[in-house]
Amino acid sequence: MIEDDAAARLTAVRAEIARAAALAGRKADDVTLIAVSKTQDAGAIAPLIAAGQRVFGENRVQEAEAKWPALKEAAAGIELHLVGQLQSNKADAAVALFDAIHSVDRTSLIGALGRAMDKADRRPDCFIQVNIGDEPQKGGCAIADLPSLLDEARAAELPVAGLMAVPPHGVDAAPYFALLAKIARDAGLERLSMGMSDDFATAVTLGATHVRVGTALFGARA
Repeated sequence: MIEDDAAARLTAVRAEIARAAALAGRKADDVTLIAVSKTQDAGAIAPLIAAGQRVFGENRVQEAEAKWPALKEAAAGIELHLVGQLQSNKADAAVALFDAIHSVDRTSLIGALGRAMDKADRRPDCFIQVNIGDEPQKGGCAIADLPSLLDEARAAELPVAGLMAVPPHGVDAAPYFALLAKIARDAGLERLSMGMSDDFATAVTLGATHVRVGTALFGARA
């Protein structure tokens, strides 16, 4: 029953992505669905893996370290994305475990990641997080600071894949997604990590290449 529920939710989310992509004249295959498995245990994650999902997102390095080695042993082709804030002192562990890091947002973290990647000879994709709504409580660099941060990231040989943002809660996300897409175009970046359970379809119509979906796949958290 749990397996059937997981498969049904996954099918529904993929169908919604496909509809949104078609509206924008895009292919559904151009959008990577990241199943955000933060706070979910192996028992909740395994049914989604069984249903065919292979890309997952975690918020915390320690939580991911505790549960993913065993899950990855049990299924081939798992890709892990860090979608939460990253402390510089966790850079080594993040580089070892994740295939992409979506929250690069400051000079000190760029330096730590560059050193960690050189040491490990492993270079996960990096998304620069932009504080698109200029909210003091959120991570991300200021829009005005993005050009210099991009220069620093490239100088440190971080593989900058694109931009990530979380729009303000409770307002129409579309203008913020459109703004992030324009900023990315101006910077010559092709990938956009934007959109969550409530607004991923809107994000896809506005150019998202990666959507970070938790509740719509796992159900409401306790």
